[in-house]
Amino acid sequence: MGLFDKYAALAAQYAQLEEAGTNPFNVGFETVLSPTEAIINGRTTLLLGTNNYLGLTYDPAVIAKAVEATALSGTGTTGSRIANGSYQGHRGLERALADFYGRKHGMVFSTGYQANLGILSALAGKDDHLILDADSHASIYDGARLGHAQVTRFRHNSPDDLANRLRRLKDVPGEKIIVVEGIYSMLGDTAPLREFAAVKREYGGYLVVDEAHSLGVLGETGRGLAEAAGVEADVDFVVGTFSKSLGGVGGFCVADLDGFDILRVVSRPYMFTASLPPGVIAATIEALHQLQLRPGLRHQLNANARHLYDGLAGLGFTVGPEPSPVVSTVMPDPETAFAFWARLLEAGLYTNVSLPPATPKGLALLRSSVSAAHSTAQLDRAIGLFAIAGRELGLIPAAAPVRRADFASAK
Repeated sequence: MGLFDKYAALAAQYAQLEEAGTNPFNVGFETVLSPTEAIINGRTTLLLGTNNYLGLTYDPAVIAKAVEATALSGTGTTGSRIANGSYQGHRGLERALADFYGRKHGMVFSTGYQANLGILSALAGKDDHLILDADSHASIYDGARLGHAQVTRFRHNSPDDLANRLRRLKDVPGEKIIVVEGIYSMLGDTAPLREFAAVKREYGGYLVVDEAHSLGVLGETGRGLAEAAGVEADVDFVVGTFSKSLGGVGGFCVADLDGFDILRVVSRPYMFTASLPPGVIAATIEALHQLQLRPGLRHQLNANARHLYDGLAGLGFTVGPEPSPVVSTVMPDPETAFAFWARLLEAGLYTNVSLPPATPKGLALLRSSVSAAHSTAQLDRAIGLFAIAGRELGLIPAAAPVRRADFASAK
């Protein structure tokens, strides 16, 4: 029995993808040209799978700040902030995030994954209760496991089921911490946050909202779904990432609760991970500034998302329940998803394949992510390539009515 024999079946499937040249999990970008184009397999390819929502990865002001900070303070910190200290930029970014959200406290992590891992594992101990939306991101589930909390799942986007779970836990000892997301990363649907906030007010507890995919996308100033729903006062902790709308890497949490800073010495993913390098910190501060300075980016992003969503739905593809920068089309099975993805890449369009267990309801998805930097012509080209591949594979007829997936029912 070999160490990796437990992965034999998966390895065989992976090898088949490699042999067929259709492996969506091992794509090399030879050169990235812009937020919307790269050289892949020797040809210019349209990028529709990079989460670069505001297109800030090539923003001149963002790049200039990264270069300046790197020249001044070096390429890295070589350790955690607990061991190697905080650079001025770390505290500056935490203050900028707290101010942006109108909160007292901010805390920065080295990745968005670690933000959920670090916050949830520190907030909820073994005698506490994490109440999670069933479609929560892997980082949320992993944060729950790391903290040894009691985990209760409720049906995706169901305020009634959340209320039922909290009602059953009403007299059970331990804190109750509800965790939901602003925009869910697989189907692009938003949480009914106003209703969730009402349930929280009725039964008590704390509310954590992961705004990873809704920061810079929703709300009058881009703070996310809580702002758009008018329930920011009901949200105790906002968690997010820098790798979507802010075009970098890292994660954060902001909150108003007194005593927040104790999390820095009880959160293991914060304590034992090297802190973000000066260039990344400086670029993120500037990207946050650009997000606030240029609301037109957010408006263009949402217009582009609507354009792609309506275009694919109009062709007859089954798409997610609402338009957002995450636009997913449902494939009949993984094999079809791989074949569809390969045809698109061969035609010069890069997307993502998403499969169970990462996807809800065991769906095989072709997942696209829209950017404010995409032109209408680029999106129309993408829609046209989807149409060609869909008809070649028999997924859509020459003319078909608009169809949207019914994801209202629970897992």
